[in-house]
Amino acid sequence: MNLTYADKPWLKHYDDGVAQTIAVPDHPLPWLLEESARKSPNNVAIVFQGQKINYRELNDAADAVAAGLVASGFKKGDRAVIYMPNTPQFVMIYFGVLRAGGIVIATNPLYSERELQHQLQDCGAETVFVMSRYYQPLKNVQRQGQTNVKRIIATHIKTYLPTSKRILYGLFMEKKSGDRISLEPGDTWFKDFFSMGKNAAKPEVTVTNEDMALLQYTGGTTGVAKGAIALHRNLAANARQLQEWIPDLQYGKEVFIAAIPFFHSYGMVTSMILPVSIAAKMVVIPDPRNLADVMSSIEKYQATFFPGVPTLYVAINNHPDILAGKYDLTSIRACLSGSAPLMAETKNRFEEITGGKLVEGYGLTESHVVSHANPLLGDNRTGSIGLPIPNLECRIVDAVEGDKDLPLGGIGELLLKGPNIMQGYWNMPEETENALRDGWLYTGDIARMDEDGYFYIEDRKKDLIIAGGYNIYPREVEEVLMTHPAVVEAAVAGVSDPKRGETVKAWVVKKEGDPTTEEEMIAWSKTQLAKYKYPRMIEFRDELPKTSVGKVLKRELIKEEEEKPAA
Repeated sequence: MNLTYADKPWLKHYDDGVAQTIAVPDHPLPWLLEESARKSPNNVAIVFQGQKINYRELNDAADAVAAGLVASGFKKGDRAVIYMPNTPQFVMIYFGVLRAGGIVIATNPLYSERELQHQLQDCGAETVFVMSRYYQPLKNVQRQGQTNVKRIIATHIKTYLPTSKRILYGLFMEKKSGDRISLEPGDTWFKDFFSMGKNAAKPEVTVTNEDMALLQYTGGTTGVAKGAIALHRNLAANARQLQEWIPDLQYGKEVFIAAIPFFHSYGMVTSMILPVSIAAKMVVIPDPRNLADVMSSIEKYQATFFPGVPTLYVAINNHPDILAGKYDLTSIRACLSGSAPLMAETKNRFEEITGGKLVEGYGLTESHVVSHANPLLGDNRTGSIGLPIPNLECRIVDAVEGDKDLPLGGIGELLLKGPNIMQGYWNMPEETENALRDGWLYTGDIARMDEDGYFYIEDRKKDLIIAGGYNIYPREVEEVLMTHPAVVEAAVAGVSDPKRGETVKAWVVKKEGDPTTEEEMIAWSKTQLAKYKYPRMIEFRDELPKTSVGKVLKRELIKEEEEKPAA
């Protein structure tokens, strides 16, 4: 029997009880929070460093944010940027902006000023909610006068800390962390904005599931940041798809570790929207590098679900306190790993420590966010991204023309169609036309499907580097390096790294006689790029290998790197 993609062989391998299709929610995202507050008002919604906020309080806070925005002149369809790490304020602001009819832009706090400026220019937002430690870079960008930013609302990491921790932070960490700031005239503290909203009339704004909810910026294969458009129903659909995929998910009883960033679509859906939709407890971790915080939170709050990335699971597996048996992580029932390939040894060791299931999944910002996952109870195949989740259709087509379905086992471009797929790219019709054709999302990832409907990624988008779970596009790094006065040519690619999976290396041709050292150029690049993007290694060369038409042969550079003896 010759199976085709239309036969959907993956459906036979769903866990028992997982529906093949689900009804797409017909309500906007804030309705999910309203329902959880109505059904379970006293359920703890957020735990932040010991401080607890229940669903009634969270819903009231979102109302106050919405009312404050509308009273300030914010209109339906306006954009608002959230520029902060995982905190209670992020969740309040996110749902508040949506309730006011706005569109959220979640911005990575690691962005350099150059990257921040591009995103603010592109989205045209007038309103920015910012954590105090990022206030100065935001003001630096605003002063350049190339954005529409008019309304800045600053908040503080200590605002929702327990009293004792808030006092200690103010005494010993506030100044050191860059959080002790004075606002310039015209800017507002979140607590004052919040108070105004609580006293303002509840806004009468009609929001539907067909309204735009999110512009989530992603790099493209050209390195140009693009805003992937999500409607309310796209995000709500993916949360509902994940509800269906996780067996025995219990309304009001689950505890999620929210360590992956909310500003990333993966964290936004799996660690915020999904738990809110089932009145679960979110243990919000502001800095996932603080492994003691992550591990102690799992033990203290008996976490049941822990979305993450392979580097996070690896770090826990190898942590001295785990090896010494200091923490009990056996409350963990299920973990979904994304953003990078999950190694078998990582999965096996983590499952041994926790007794729970760790499965690999797959998704894109353009699919908001998860499209595939291995079954949590059934056959979990090493090296596979798993099965398409309910309501997802998939095809593998020839990677050149993109219009011919390949036979079973054929290697080609992965295409997706479903209720969670983006509507297009913000103000980029040509890019949208290339990515979306006849309702299908062309992922740019090269994949194959086996006879049981399990999918495997054979290659990444052209030139993409995945370092520590972050996507890095070499062309962007190359363009930055080319602005350095010493650089004549530059090529950037990912090379193997034991800690990050891959790391960024640059091969550079300098102007003759230029004395710039590798250390000096790396230090300069840190000021131009986000912390996860700058090259960790720079090799100076007299020339770069090229094809007959002048294209740099990056594969040759990578091969040379791989053939070097281990350091």
